[in-house]
Amino acid sequence: MTAAGGGPGPLAGVRVVELAGIGPGPFAAMLLGDLGADVVRVDRPGGPALGIDPALDVTGRNKRSVVVDLKAGSGPAAVLDLAERADVLIEGYRPGVAERLGVGPAECLARNPALVYGRMTGWGQDGPLARSAGHDIGYTAVTGALGMIGPAGGPPAVPANLLGDYAGGSLYLVVGILAALHHARTGGGRGQIVDAAVVDGTSHLTAMIHGMLAAGAWQDRRGVNLLDGGCPFYGVYETADGGWMAVGALERPFYDEFARLLGLDADAPGRDDPARWNELREAVAARFRTRTRREWTEVFDGTDACVAPVLSLREAPAHPHLAARSTYTEHAGTVQPAPAPRFSATPGALRRPPAVPGADAAGVARDWDLPPSFPAPAPRRKGPR
Repeated sequence: MTAAGGGPGPLAGVRVVELAGIGPGPFAAMLLGDLGADVVRVDRPGGPALGIDPALDVTGRNKRSVVVDLKAGSGPAAVLDLAERADVLIEGYRPGVAERLGVGPAECLARNPALVYGRMTGWGQDGPLARSAGHDIGYTAVTGALGMIGPAGGPPAVPANLLGDYAGGSLYLVVGILAALHHARTGGGRGQIVDAAVVDGTSHLTAMIHGMLAAGAWQDRRGVNLLDGGCPFYGVYETADGGWMAVGALERPFYDEFARLLGLDADAPGRDDPARWNELREAVAARFRTRTRREWTEVFDGTDACVAPVLSLREAPAHPHLAARSTYTEHAGTVQPAPAPRFSATPGALRRPPAVPGADAAGVARDWDLPPSFPAPAPRRKGPR
């Protein structure tokens, strides 16, 4: 691991307003911040939605925070002042909520016609379920992606919220924002709305599988295909100590190296006969059970057999390859992934620890040419007697 630092990043000078939320919106804003954007997160009064200490929330890094009560009279005006000076705004409310609060696309684009207004939802801005609650697991379920993952005859396996929220959501929002930002800067200063939905992005991720399905090279069920664990030379195997090894020896030369190093018997079933894949899987599994994960890692390390140990989140930063590349870093006392991807001339960096709600109002007001009193204090609410 390496200490944080480095250059300003390729998005230096880009201003982003993030209306605080949970899930894919904050991750997308973090990614823009990692790439050098000046991200100001507008937090609501009352603390974080998930109850996580903001100082430890890695998705809050490379951001600054102001607290604005959008339900107070001065709240919407404060956000519109930010939007007027921004290049990008990100919101993750249910459809219609931003409009109801007075900070929807119409209001923001009226103040700043070049603004890229990024909207992040699970279901999208329209459709029968648009206004319904949901989470990653439901979005990936209806796209067919969740149903692809897991063993034959077993339940679908839940891949945390990486597949839907972050891959199908955050990354597509960022791609859309960057494309719209490019258009705004080359197309006469005209901004636009980016409607990023987890269901759209996750469906898009299955493009290759749909092509294979149409070509008859993929069966529409779990655990029987080349890339879903159905193939005995593309899957995971338990070791003698309860660890796991991941095997991806698809191509013939890689498989031959794998079989040799594994010590597979010459009379083991051939890889090209799917009717005997179960027999081959049992033979491979029996071999892996003869040694520990560490021992098998040493056997396959640096070879073309395409075998790797399955590491935990805490183990991953110490992997020799990841350590050599500084894939992980330690910043503000927290081990975390370093910014990605990498740039030769304008590298991203961890410039700021996770933002603490409301801690940066004075600096934001100064840097964004806002009144020193920004954001205007909300009127004191009368509580119950």
